[in-house]
Amino acid sequence: MTEMTVIEISGSGGPEVLVPGTRPIPEPGPGQVLIGIASAGVNGPDIMQRQGRYSPPPGASDLPGLEVAGEIAALGAGVTRWTVGDKVCALTKGGGYAEYVAVEADHVLPIPEGVGLIDAGGLCETYFTVWSNFFHRHDVPEGSVFLVHGGSGGIGSTAVQLGAALGLRVFTTAGSAESCAFCESLGAERAIDYGEEDFVAIVREAGGASLILDIMGGGYVARNLKAAAMDCRIVQLAFRQGPEVTVNLMPVMLKRLTLTGSTLRPRPDAFKAAVAAELAARVWPLFGAGPLRSVTHAVLPFSEAARAHEMMEAGGLRGKILLTP
Repeated sequence: MTEMTVIEISGSGGPEVLVPGTRPIPEPGPGQVLIGIASAGVNGPDIMQRQGRYSPPPGASDLPGLEVAGEIAALGAGVTRWTVGDKVCALTKGGGYAEYVAVEADHVLPIPEGVGLIDAGGLCETYFTVWSNFFHRHDVPEGSVFLVHGGSGGIGSTAVQLGAALGLRVFTTAGSAESCAFCESLGAERAIDYGEEDFVAIVREAGGASLILDIMGGGYVARNLKAAAMDCRIVQLAFRQGPEVTVNLMPVMLKRLTLTGSTLRPRPDAFKAAVAAELAARVWPLFGAGPLRSVTHAVLPFSEAARAHEMMEAGGLRGKILLTP
């Protein structure tokens, strides 16, 4: 077999532009492995790429899909850590909506204990993102208040679990009583129904946040500045309410705040390899008998990729949406 079925983006637009196609099976280059895909996670950058707002970095596949799980089918030159047949999960630069993908061997991780092969397809993008932004090269004292917006979604459910597992006091926002209960089951000290409660008042009563993960933007930016404690680090990872805001920056000065953001896909290979090594050593052991678990909202076949994107855009998720060939 030399060809594979893929899901392509036929043009910028709505979910209907996701269409099946056929591509040659990629060959792993030096330092890469070829993975036969069992599942691929659906993430916010996939939506943005489909809408024409997030182009792949130079050299990356134009296919969506930034994380996968599956079985190693072939090894590129120089790869000694893995063997054909190993079951793994991996961060990709794109190309996950396919039957096979070539990935840097250093961006591949074993399936954590207690996680099924399909569910593992939803781990890497969110764990790499949360770890690299909040814990990689940062010393976060136990007991710090970590405010996570959108705690029931893919990245939120990861952040809630990871923060709680590392001894932080996790406060999170969610859109319903049911979603709040779900967040608290993942380890949140307090889940705040943003339609009924004021997260600023609640977090300030707890002493203010030392870390804030924001996927909302818009009006949340100014409110985050109010909820922040001294020396708080606020990380912007998405802008569901829009990226253009007018805010009073005086709290940034008075509280010595750090307001930053990042995208993972264009980061250098060496950076991602360093994050992968830390996850393997410090986070993956927390699965199985530990406090971490995979959280999957839905599993759909590749033929329903458009529906998966519709679900993602509608919100109200509890964990990750996964696609399977």
